[in-house]
Amino acid sequence: MDISERTPRAGGTSRSSEGVTPLRVGVVEDQPLFNGMLGDLIDKHPRTRLVGRATTVAHARKLFLPGTVDVLTMDIELPDGNGVSLGVSLKRQTPELGIVLLSAYDLMDMLLEMPEDMRGGWSYLSKKSALTSETLFAAVEASARGDSMLDPELLAHAAPRADSVLHRLTDRQYAVLQLLAQGLSNQGIAARLGIAEKSVQNHLTSIYSILGVPADSAKNPRVLAALTLLAETGRDS
Repeated sequence: MDISERTPRAGGTSRSSEGVTPLRVGVVEDQPLFNGMLGDLIDKHPRTRLVGRATTVAHARKLFLPGTVDVLTMDIELPDGNGVSLGVSLKRQTPELGIVLLSAYDLMDMLLEMPEDMRGGWSYLSKKSALTSETLFAAVEASARGDSMLDPELLAHAAPRADSVLHRLTDRQYAVLQLLAQGLSNQGIAARLGIAEKSVQNHLTSIYSILGVPADSAKNPRVLAALTLLAETGRDS
């Protein structure tokens, strides 16, 4: 079977063993080995279901029609085009579609160039970082929620610019912001820092105010805060 074709799990079902409908995930990746590994990981995970694998922009457009997929893992550089442009085009058709960008290069700042009306649901992972299945699925689930996840290892090498508004944050607030940008929920942040979930929410309220993130319910403050962190930091070369 062609690696780009759908490969449903044997005896597959539309629901996970926990009774929760799994996320429908597609792979767009031109490297056969990475394409196969991603597909296998996704298809074996209890909370995701592989719906298809494409190796080109053209094939992805034919395979992933509106309403057929919840999240796409997307290589940025494809043989016949750019994965970012493809993702923007597909999200124009299906605004709730999540996109997890993957690249061998540090191109995370590309997230800052997304059109303002579709900044939610984009995540970025580097193929060269310590990419694990846990990190991959955290990004998939964050994108499915409409949030954004930034590569944890790249964030670990980031520091606020000299004149950055981030210097107004306390150490604890900065730690909360970094974990938010890694796709963690309030509950996950609380568990990681050993504090109450209510304390996390209080920190986030202060962080949004300091960063100038609007409280407009039509926008996702978590995404805007993560993008502000990205814009206000520089990473080690």
